[in-house]
Amino acid sequence: MKKFQIFLAAAVLCLSALSAGAVGFQEVRVADGAGPPLVVGVWYPSEATASDQRLGPFTQLVAPRGDIEGRRLPLVVMSHGTGGWYGEHYDTALALARAGFVVAAVSHTGDTYQDQSRSTAIADRPRHLHEVIDFMTRDWPEHGRIDAGRIGVFGFSAGGFTALVAVGGAPDLRTMAAHCQAHPQNFDCGLLKTSHLDPATMPIPPASAWLHDRRIKAAVVAAPALGFTFGRVGLKDVTIPVQLWRAEDDHILPNPDYAEAVRISLPRRPEFHLAANADHFDFLSPCSAELVRQAPEICASRPGFDRAAFHAAFNAEVTAFFRRTLR
Repeated sequence: MKKFQIFLAAAVLCLSALSAGAVGFQEVRVADGAGPPLVVGVWYPSEATASDQRLGPFTQLVAPRGDIEGRRLPLVVMSHGTGGWYGEHYDTALALARAGFVVAAVSHTGDTYQDQSRSTAIADRPRHLHEVIDFMTRDWPEHGRIDAGRIGVFGFSAGGFTALVAVGGAPDLRTMAAHCQAHPQNFDCGLLKTSHLDPATMPIPPASAWLHDRRIKAAVVAAPALGFTFGRVGLKDVTIPVQLWRAEDDHILPNPDYAEAVRISLPRRPEFHLAANADHFDFLSPCSAELVRQAPEICASRPGFDRAAFHAAFNAEVTAFFRRTLR
């Protein structure tokens, strides 16, 4: 277990070095069967001139649709949390792109801040990642620049659950009934109640619904939702390297049923990080003044916690992990 604060100084130096590289950015649409197309943000190395550009409530320094730089580039796909969107980890995507990665972050249809009509249809999510990988390695105009043998996944909260399924995890949602009976106040149980679903009688997706993608070679998982639904049997096929993060004071997904349940069940010991004094939403990009006004509940941190400093260390650790595992 790592108390990563001791790495802050080194992380800041590392990110300062990475910031020398410019980043191109574009938003693309990816076909998703008969459903609406997936909206995907793509960051990548570029030597084009960057300028401040709006990204939702944020401002990012990028070259809009700038020419891509490099060949045989590794790809990282990103999955956001419940009610999120593709830009909620934009600072991590920028750090990875500056380090030579192509990053494709999807907005999960029906589970965004604009539309939560399918927020409990979690079997959709791994399929979305699969579609994004297909597009980026086959149909994206610059797909020839990507090394299809070096693909990673990053997931936060419900996105962490998504990442675990994508790399071989098989959850047993029948465990939800006992969990929600014991912890009715937890976020996942409240979401079911809001959706008028009884965990004791709700439809359970068949095993075939959980789509795995063996092209993914490494995973970063932060504060994974529904971690208790896997167990050792459900995670026995997750044998790739995993970097796992837990917020010490997570009030949305409290210990030990989520990240800790995953940590003890993975067959291969993960690279585990405990984010001291952090809460759940501290894994999201540091808030802009606009976002503080729009969604103060996701911008509030515990006393003494510096989200910007945390992200300097977090992004450096994530980048270093993918560099090691996607050689």
